[in-house]
Amino acid sequence: MAPPSDGQMRPGRQLAVLSGLLVLLYVMVMFVGTSGMGWAERFAPRLGLDLVGGQRLTLEAQPLPNGQPPNAKQMAEARDIIHQRVDARGVAEAEIVVEGDRNIVISRAGKGQNLGADIGEAAQLRFRKVLNVTDGNDTSATPVPTPSASASATPKPATTPPARPQATSSPGAAAPAPAAPGTASPAPAAPSAAAARPGQKPMPELLADAKRKVGPAAWAAAEALKTPDTGKNAALKPFASLTEEEVSALPFMIQFNVPQVTCEKLDKRRQGSISGENVRAVACEGSQKYLLDIAKVLGGDVATASPQVAQTGQRVVSLEFTDEGADKWSKLTSEAYNNSGPEETKCPQQVLGNDGHCLVAVVLDNKIISAPEIQGVLGEQSQIDGNFTAESAGELASQLRYGALPVTFEVPDAQTISASLGSEHLKAGLLAAGIGMLLVIIYSFFYYRLLGGVIFLSLVLSGLLIFGALVVLGREIQFTLTLAGIAGFIVSLGVAADSFVIYFERLKDEIRDGRSPRSAVPRAWARARRTIISANAITIMAAVVLYLVSVGTVKGFAFALGLATVLDLVVVFLFRHPIMTMFARTKAFLSPRVSGLGRVLQRDDAVKEA
Repeated sequence: MAPPSDGQMRPGRQLAVLSGLLVLLYVMVMFVGTSGMGWAERFAPRLGLDLVGGQRLTLEAQPLPNGQPPNAKQMAEARDIIHQRVDARGVAEAEIVVEGDRNIVISRAGKGQNLGADIGEAAQLRFRKVLNVTDGNDTSATPVPTPSASASATPKPATTPPARPQATSSPGAAAPAPAAPGTASPAPAAPSAAAARPGQKPMPELLADAKRKVGPAAWAAAEALKTPDTGKNAALKPFASLTEEEVSALPFMIQFNVPQVTCEKLDKRRQGSISGENVRAVACEGSQKYLLDIAKVLGGDVATASPQVAQTGQRVVSLEFTDEGADKWSKLTSEAYNNSGPEETKCPQQVLGNDGHCLVAVVLDNKIISAPEIQGVLGEQSQIDGNFTAESAGELASQLRYGALPVTFEVPDAQTISASLGSEHLKAGLLAAGIGMLLVIIYSFFYYRLLGGVIFLSLVLSGLLIFGALVVLGREIQFTLTLAGIAGFIVSLGVAADSFVIYFERLKDEIRDGRSPRSAVPRAWARARRTIISANAITIMAAVVLYLVSVGTVKGFAFALGLATVLDLVVVFLFRHPIMTMFARTKAFLSPRVSGLGRVLQRDDAVKEA
């Protein structure tokens, strides 16, 4: 079948489609996801760590207790948890990837807070019954009314939420049952010792420092307290001078009873300060300070958690426990619902919830993320009701599901790349790309002349498409341009040049065969098209395979190479061939000196004269 004629090609339509794509792309650049951005920021692609400087932290997974390496699922779960911790520190737009089968690499481009090596520590999720509650603010700084003679031994907190979350059974959960007798472990005098990182003091040293700082009189007064102080005991004032590190070493009863040990300091304790499951602890929810029983259900007992909408229209968090976890949870909720167990673990009247049942606190690291009132003896499936929004329900479910890191990490490598070094990398990368493009253009004009203009315009259009795509993809999928990505774009110049050579040399072959330049253009395109598509398809497939099997910056190289190759194909079909069809109708195209076809046209003329 003969190739289509010039009239059938309709090059104007193809050029119009390309123009429409460019307009649409740059409308997205200017107006999609640009809320609060200045005009210069709208045209700024997302640059990587090696181009603008920043921080990179590598966490290396350690073998599991059974000696086996962590599997892919555990590494993915750890990555999700670490992502939450990084976001919670206010470190925006951090890139967190699993590299190989043992490393998690955290990268954050630009200036900002230190990532901190402790984000890889194995935080623990615990379920603990609430034994007492008091105000977590420093009540010694404000006047405190004198308690009446009828007041209970343990004062009721100054502020109690009008409605607190409730833990209830989901359909199919166990029905209320008689309380199971509970057992209580002896309460040690001090919290469990969190492991000290390099540069940190061990807990015994911190405790000794705290004793020296507050003095013997204040320490003796604190140890003598049986209930939370109302803020009137002046001897306790030295406790206000303790740091968060020193507070983490205090015995839990001092943490609870001394008002100068505030929730603000308790929330900033050393990570893992209350991780011991067989130790009572103190933690806060907002400004409320809770005395907590030993942990009888652990994070590993939760199989899954998800936000749901109940039949009443309220948002709830649904929990599903493992088989072993369901037994533990049933015993704990039975104890909380019936307020049973040893006398020292029973909830006093002022601590009971709105419906007269004990609270169970969900504790992540050193903070309480929820403390619902237990509404029944719950089994494998339970739900937490409360005044949740879609966002808060999803956040709580995520914390329950991914609360504890399943893998222990060490930090073999932490590095900071200065902004000046990143700027030098960026300049070097752009210079290399500019030199590569310039060499291609010079060679094209030297060898192909007028056809070199087609190459130049094609590269300009490809550059505009690539730049616009980088800006949009950076906002929508957080694609980050790195030095490796720039290398991918430079390599793509060679791929684009190959498609030019294939097309133009095929055009020369058609003219050698005796066809006029105007008729040779569509015939050359029909024959070169398959070769161009095949060559580019191989490059795209190689980029896809490299992207799937590689990690880190190599992925950026593969993505950039694949993106540039795809956009080159767009330019080939919507610009290069249509513009060649239009050039073939001009007199300049028929001139050997101007068109770049040179000797081929001269030889063709010589054959005709002969």
